[in-house]
Amino acid sequence: VQLMETGGGLVEPGGSLRLSCALSGSTGSTRFMAWFRQGPAEEREFVAALRWSGGNTYYGDSVKGRFFISRDSAKSTVYLQMNSLKPEDTSVYYCARGERTILSMSSNPRGYDYWGQGTQVTVSS
Repeated sequence: VQLMETGGGLVEPGGSLRLSCALSGSTGSTRFMAWFRQGPAEEREFVAALRWSGGNTYYGDSVKGRFFISRDSAKSTVYLQMNSLKPEDTSVYYCARGERTILSMSSNPRGYDYWGQGTQVTVSS
């Protein structure tokens, strides 16, 4: 299983970006998909998660109401729509997939088995 993030870049404060995470290989055992972010010398921070069966979504407090996670099952792709971006959203964003993730671990990086390489998002004027 491989995950490939795309869509990062430079955006002005208040702008929007949509990140994509394409899954290759078998996705049948996916329980959760998630986005995390990590800045220099920082711990990996939970951004959003999606329960593969049912589509329930969960968000970190810092992005709630601004970011939205979704999926296109036919394309095996997960998206992160980021609106009203702030300079503090600047980070490397990682896509993650969990095969055994339970809800209580869905916001913890240790709950995930596979990771993408990350994509840089910079919010600056």
